[in-house]
Amino acid sequence: MKRGIIVASFGTSYEKTRRLCIESIEEKIREEYSEDYVLRAFTSRIIVNKLKKRDNLHILNEKEAVQEMQDRGVENIYIQPLHIIPGHEYEKLLSLGVNVGKPLLYSDEDYEDIVEGLHISEISEGEALVFMGHGTDHESDKAYKKLEKTYRNRGIEDIFIATVEGGTTLEDIIPRLKKDDIKKVVLAPFMLVAGDHAINDMASDEDDSWKSILEKSGFEVEINLKGLGEYEIIQDIYLRHLRELMEEG
Repeated sequence: MKRGIIVASFGTSYEKTRRLCIESIEEKIREEYSEDYVLRAFTSRIIVNKLKKRDNLHILNEKEAVQEMQDRGVENIYIQPLHIIPGHEYEKLLSLGVNVGKPLLYSDEDYEDIVEGLHISEISEGEALVFMGHGTDHESDKAYKKLEKTYRNRGIEDIFIATVEGGTTLEDIIPRLKKDDIKKVVLAPFMLVAGDHAINDMASDEDDSWKSILEKSGFEVEINLKGLGEYEIIQDIYLRHLRELMEEG
């Protein structure tokens, strides 16, 4: 076999969202590249170990996936990441010495496609959509601000992006919501899967969840618990990146 494709994501321990957000993209890749060998890899060692211990499910990490390809005699190895930004997890892939595609937010075209094509829910007057991004101490954290700016450049004023671990937090967003006289907030994850952060940190009834914090601040809150991988526009961007990678290679 001459070509192999590794579909690499951070991973998730939630079976349902794994099926909806990761396997859905893998299936599209297998369908389009039916002659090639396609493998899944998770870059999170914590999730890989948890799945092995809890479910006896062994998922390769990115290094093991490359080795598996090489052991099968695959000559040309391509990795399509399902990461959101070119941060620390993405850099793990770049260090492997094989062909690596782009994450979700990379080129201006990616940002424009998302702003134009990602439809989460209808937002009425006095309402706002607040995305929960993961965020990072990596310089690529600026991607979230750039995406929000792209919305603003399109005249879209009622979509905000905050992060769990990045430079812009929910506490930074709340004063802006109040200034705009927002009464209701729709919360949605800007993450590949609706996993721990979305279920617990965003949507739970715990005192420190985003839902609870917003309700205490006087907002009505609606939850949209769909990972980005469920949306066709997101799947299409990853497929476009893979096509571009294969054409370059």
